[in-house]
Amino acid sequence: MPSADSTQASVHEADPVCPTRDDAVSRAGSELIGGPIGRRALLGASWWTPVRVVALVAIGMFALGMVQKLPCYDSGWFFGASSQYTHACYSDIPHLYQGRGFADGLVPYFDKLPGDMQYLEYPVLTGLFMEVAAWLTPGSGSLQHQAQWYWMVNAGMLMACAAVIVVCVSRTHARRPWDGLLVALAPAFALTATINWDLFAVALTAAAMLMWSRGRALAFGVLLGLATAAKLYPVFLLGPLFLLCWRAGTWRPFGKAVAGAVVAWLAVNVPVMLFAFDGWSKFYTFSQERGVDFGSFWLVLAQKSSDPLTTDSVNTLATALVVLCFLGIAGLTLTAPRRPRFAQLAFLVVAAFIVTNKVYSPQYVLWLVPLAVLARPKWRDFLIWQACEVAYFLGIWLYLAYTTSGDAHKGLPTDGYQYAIGLHIAGTLYLCAVVVRDILMPERDVVRQAGDDDPSGGVLDGAPDKFVLGAGAHPPRHAAHFDGPQVEWGREEASDGPL
Repeated sequence: MPSADSTQASVHEADPVCPTRDDAVSRAGSELIGGPIGRRALLGASWWTPVRVVALVAIGMFALGMVQKLPCYDSGWFFGASSQYTHACYSDIPHLYQGRGFADGLVPYFDKLPGDMQYLEYPVLTGLFMEVAAWLTPGSGSLQHQAQWYWMVNAGMLMACAAVIVVCVSRTHARRPWDGLLVALAPAFALTATINWDLFAVALTAAAMLMWSRGRALAFGVLLGLATAAKLYPVFLLGPLFLLCWRAGTWRPFGKAVAGAVVAWLAVNVPVMLFAFDGWSKFYTFSQERGVDFGSFWLVLAQKSSDPLTTDSVNTLATALVVLCFLGIAGLTLTAPRRPRFAQLAFLVVAAFIVTNKVYSPQYVLWLVPLAVLARPKWRDFLIWQACEVAYFLGIWLYLAYTTSGDAHKGLPTDGYQYAIGLHIAGTLYLCAVVVRDILMPERDVVRQAGDDDPSGGVLDGAPDKFVLGAGAHPPRHAAHFDGPQVEWGREEASDGPL
């Protein structure tokens, strides 16, 4: 453990970080509600705790996102080819109610579907989520009426997921509860929350991150395994965790996490694998066979090429590219002047997967929002990225409006949509760049400027390094002058004692 001499007094203070004092954008925005908090403010004496405020704001923003879908609720999802795109209110949920057999009482994975998609193409736990919503949907009335109810039931369940996400983010960094407000107020979060069922996996992942921050490695693993059973991306978090535990020499918690994840994933998947293997495997075969699709730079290359790459070639190149990104993140982790924070690396690996993938659906931004807040809780950078994502959200629907409106060509042409893709990628890479800068220059990390080491790191928080490569084995030297607290955690020089 770090010695008493090297530990700053501020590390042990329980006072929460007030964003209106430390963040210029937050301070300016607070003028709408009375200005920054005063020096003599009495904190912690009101029922309106930060977590409760953040949860209520998130529910309010989610409700606004539902209102944004109103033009589609009565007509756009059911009548006309392009109105759901011109109003930017598309959702998979009502369309798949009939398209995936829920309206007919078919059992996901076990019953074959009519049409080209023979089985439900979602992971098992997401399929269960969809099925539970179907059970709660009234079976009387017209098909349109049932589909409307199905969307409403799913929206209610997803709203609960949104509340779980913001509460978990607010509590993961114990001294920074107001960071959850970035998630609650994220415009792309509200706009995409009810497009698909991704919020379920995001909620499980956020809960897993909270458990790891509290030192509960087994609970983290179980929740991460369940999240992976709902969506594939959460499994990537085990990679950076492996590297961080390697650098800190904390293998036992990592082993518990992996064991919990494997057992939880198998417990959910094995029963379906044994009795409906073709249905269970559809998600994986569909992901492999799916061609280049919306939102990816691969689509831009295909549209601009007279001889586009085959799906197999894109799969190979995309895999090679994401592996290169992962290797770069691994090198960064083991050579950084201070051990990176878990949330920083979690954001980078998921962002690398998103940017290099052959498809980017607009709701995929939900995967990144909680991780981005934990990795870089800075309003300016977060809002720059969100502006790019909102532009892409509008771009894809206007492009689909253009392609489905016939000779009228109402919407955004192909060149405009390609610019929207470029803007989405540029915004994500910008946020990745500032996170990498924080890792290389930890004095610029707003979380560590308050004297913390890794509040989302659990057993890694304050642990000395055991294995470091290159410059990471030596005290950091940076050109930039910094007058804030200099904490020595996460270096071999801090201590040679056991964790």
